[in-house]
Amino acid sequence: MQHIERHRSHRAGWLRAAVLGANDGIVSTASLVLGVAAADTERALVLTAGMAGLVAGALSMAVGEYVSVSSQRDMERADIAKEMQELATTPERELAELVAIYRHKGLSPGLAQQVAEELSKGDVLEVHLREELGITEETRARPLQAATVSAGSFAAGAALPVLAIAATSAPTRLVFTLITALVALGLLGALGARMGGAPPGRATVRVLAGGAGAMALTMLIGRSFGAAVS
Repeated sequence: MQHIERHRSHRAGWLRAAVLGANDGIVSTASLVLGVAAADTERALVLTAGMAGLVAGALSMAVGEYVSVSSQRDMERADIAKEMQELATTPERELAELVAIYRHKGLSPGLAQQVAEELSKGDVLEVHLREELGITEETRARPLQAATVSAGSFAAGAALPVLAIAATSAPTRLVFTLITALVALGLLGALGARMGGAPPGRATVRVLAGGAGAMALTMLIGRSFGAAVS
């Protein structure tokens, strides 16, 4: 029978990077421009700060994701090399480990032995990576993908508060930018939950609460600092 169920675990790597990047782009850049604008600074300087935050944040996300995911990939490669060596030098012990895994999953000793031997006739390395280490093609670390998705999503998220600041005048600048950022965060939370197959309500509230708190605190600090300097 053909397997037609739809699962979303294969999206875990790039979806995490995309949601994290967009969320950071919206929150950090909105907080930055709101904090600077709250200090009664001219729009040109606010826009300069926003663009600098967009570029610096996107590059930082790219480098950070690439380095961290590369470390994960290095560990995976080390585990794979070790497993390949063990399969080449001690295949009987590796087969016994596979049997033990299937027995732990609930199979009877005889059936566990049969399943382990049957699966070992194919790509035995793939079987051991999946069963022993939880490594599959879908979950493998992809540093370049993570870096690209993070940088792109950060830039896209950061562009929203920058455009909001650019499109409004001083009297409505703070309110319009804040509303724009909150709406974007709400949509991001709902979209991320939908793509991951999770209930959207909790994810949306979580994203909104964190973003609103960060922006409010930054605005307070910016206003207080501006008042102190003036």
